[in-house]
Amino acid sequence: MADDKAKKIQELMCKQEGIRNIAIAAHIDHGKTTFSDNLLSGAGMISEELAGKQLALDFHADEASRGITIDSASVSMIHKLDNQEYLINLIDTPGHVDFGGDVTRAMRAVDGCIILVDAVEGVMPQTETVVRQALKELVKPVLFLNKVDRLIKEVKLTPQEMEARFIKVINHVNELIHNIAPEGYKEKWKVAVSEGEVSFGSAFHNWALSFPYMKKKGLTFKDVIDAYEKDQVRELAKKAPLHEVVLNMVIRHHPNPVQAQLYRIPKIWHGDLDSEIGKSLLTCSPKGDPVFVPTKIVVDKHAGEIAAGRLFSGTIKQGDEVYMNLAKRKVRIQQVSVYKGAQRVIVDQVSAGNVIGVVGLKDVFAGETVSKGPIEPFEAIKHLFEPVVTKSIEATKAADLPKLVEILKQVKKEDPSIRIEINEQTGESLMSGMGELHLEIIENRIKTEKGLEVRTSSPIIVYRETIGKESPVVEGRSPNKHNIFYIKVAPLEDEVYEAIKEGDLPEGRMKKKNEEVSKVLSNLGWSGDVIRDVKEIYKGNVFLDETRGEVHIGEVIEMVLDAFEMIMDQGPLAREPSMKLKVSLVDTKLHEDAIHRGPAQVYPAVREAIVESMKRAAPYILEPLQTHLIEMPDRFLGDVTKLIGSKRGQMLEVNQTGTQAEMKARLPVAEMIGWSNDLRSSTEGRGTSSLLNQSFEKVPASIQPEVVRRIRERKGLSENQ
Repeated sequence: MADDKAKKIQELMCKQEGIRNIAIAAHIDHGKTTFSDNLLSGAGMISEELAGKQLALDFHADEASRGITIDSASVSMIHKLDNQEYLINLIDTPGHVDFGGDVTRAMRAVDGCIILVDAVEGVMPQTETVVRQALKELVKPVLFLNKVDRLIKEVKLTPQEMEARFIKVINHVNELIHNIAPEGYKEKWKVAVSEGEVSFGSAFHNWALSFPYMKKKGLTFKDVIDAYEKDQVRELAKKAPLHEVVLNMVIRHHPNPVQAQLYRIPKIWHGDLDSEIGKSLLTCSPKGDPVFVPTKIVVDKHAGEIAAGRLFSGTIKQGDEVYMNLAKRKVRIQQVSVYKGAQRVIVDQVSAGNVIGVVGLKDVFAGETVSKGPIEPFEAIKHLFEPVVTKSIEATKAADLPKLVEILKQVKKEDPSIRIEINEQTGESLMSGMGELHLEIIENRIKTEKGLEVRTSSPIIVYRETIGKESPVVEGRSPNKHNIFYIKVAPLEDEVYEAIKEGDLPEGRMKKKNEEVSKVLSNLGWSGDVIRDVKEIYKGNVFLDETRGEVHIGEVIEMVLDAFEMIMDQGPLAREPSMKLKVSLVDTKLHEDAIHRGPAQVYPAVREAIVESMKRAAPYILEPLQTHLIEMPDRFLGDVTKLIGSKRGQMLEVNQTGTQAEMKARLPVAEMIGWSNDLRSSTEGRGTSSLLNQSFEKVPASIQPEVVRRIRERKGLSENQ
């Protein structure tokens, strides 16, 4: 990026009404990265010849070799409309479901999103997922229908048939928006062709059209078909360049940061909106205190950790001292930069409303809230799917163990949807991801990019523990016998668990009365007294303090909650995480003297009481299941049905269109190791499968003892531990 371009970007960063923060999101292979290349080419960032071939935002070697985007990438560019210059901060995101966490995190940083759909394939499972991720963060969608050249050359549609195909896809997207968007946005955010919120074209051939652009330039569908028939596609790209049509649509229909933060901040930040910082966030004020939310961490061998994310308030510059709210410590900012794909351009300072990179936030992670002094942190970034496949990983040379520990900590920062558990004593570490591919990519990067030889186990499935009925009240005594905790457990209501999973009920400890929690639980039928007892929501479980008039409870409650979290992380059956539990502290008898009720007394007593009450509440194991959409030529239906049956799966529905068939099926993840290869074998390599949903269901009673025995054996737990 030339110096004058960097200067121009800096200038535009101060003019908030001219900023658009956007992401591109789509199903895998619908052409997002080629599309972003063309936008960059139009902005003069890469040459026209390389657009669509350079894959400028795929800057890891494995992304180029596999032909898929794995990491989101940011870039800032300038676009002119009606003689005014605008700054577009763009994030390209992955389409493969295993990397959906990157999409979720990118949505926190942007206000608008281009949903890109292959005009031939239409709306696919991952398209639905990305629309859900965008609307959850109140990110406004517009639509681009890609690969229109295939409709002309391969499917050979007439202009009327093309129009009918477009209408079908647009209606499908609008139906999704209607079903998923929060109240107040269902109708308002539907995309309309006549308004110019929909454009279509070919990223590969670098042209695009929208209804307003066609009117302005006097172009029709017939002109497009003629251009392909007469081999004049280059001329079409000159008449209707993709970057011009799409970025015009973005500028006209996506909000600037000042407009967006007015409605986004109350959704993603639960602090006091009438406070100074609240007002500054709502108005995106460059004069207020700085508030920065990192959404992606990249480890650079020269600069160290670079946190890319959104500056929601204030102005940030090199040398500023800031406070990391979740890490609870002060740090000094060493560098501030803007992005051009993999390149960073260092700038003096940046004001609110921009997507930027910051160096100097030691041990930062995606979703942290960085501000001038302590404030209420932003809502945690919630991923749609949890990691359910685990591998143990170890260095091939024992001397490399410290290096492996460091690299795994780095990996966890770079990709927060990977879960890492490090046992520094035994040297065994566990790495959990969304699927086999996710773990394979991480393992490969540790070997090639980080230069460390490792070996991994075959995949391990993460189960969950829960209970079938309410337990009696159980007492747990402290080792010194001076303190007693009376605890009972009960299954958590489905609708409350769903509200936690959907993010309507924020997780965390309740320091004071939380209006949002009260409102949601009240709507779900909980009484005011019970809501007052809620002390913590943790990983899909709720803890209630039902004690009354206990003088010392305030001094031990934090320790009680620590012990509760320990059992929720490792349940009694097989030390797997617990879910859907309502744990109630019914009564306590505490020693008068604080010295006799320290952690060494409270932890064992509470843990013992929760474990014993779970054992008396018909505990059972839940296994992860995934619902997949499988597409194949219809002649393979019988083979795929057989394959699903052999994996304890169940078919949900089958649809046929011409010679193509698609099947929805639910399969236990434990049976899906090697699924891609098995599906390829059953369909001569012509079947594809995409994840639609993930859930946990009770393991069949006939195999539960065997599943528990295998997990305990793997973890080295004796029968009675």
